[in-house]
Amino acid sequence: MAEQAGIATAKDAADHAQIVAFGRLLGAANRLEYILGRAIEEECGISHLMFEVLLILGRTDGSGLSMKAIGQEQVLTTGGVTRLIDRMEAAGLVERADDPTDRRGRLVLLTPLGEETAIRASQVHLENIRRYFLAPLPASHRDRFAEDLRLLSHAARDALPRLR
Repeated sequence: MAEQAGIATAKDAADHAQIVAFGRLLGAANRLEYILGRAIEEECGISHLMFEVLLILGRTDGSGLSMKAIGQEQVLTTGGVTRLIDRMEAAGLVERADDPTDRRGRLVLLTPLGEETAIRASQVHLENIRRYFLAPLPASHRDRFAEDLRLLSHAARDALPRLR
């Protein structure tokens, strides 16, 4: 099977165009995550993961989400999302409330400070996206690249097993 892919040696593997391209994608994503996440942390006092949760909750227009839904959005375990939401609640960014549709359920909602932090962090983030993510690309490629990333993201999401 490896020979069918044109890979017979470790050097073949290391030099394979598709493997190199995927490695570049991961390298770029990791470096950008670090650069952009660090800016949010330094300027807004929250982690990039917290920022992502604020955005997820912002999309609900105030109706909130269950811990399970947040965990599935961020591919976090139940324990991981609980610890994250505990930290965000302690920081005043979110609050838990009873779920009006499930008497045993709880929802996570943005607080006014969470809303304000989401806006401030988004302004910082957008400036850095333009600087580090878009500016290096030719303007004529940006829309197609964004669409290709959407397709890849959805395909990967759909391939993941559902978390319990």
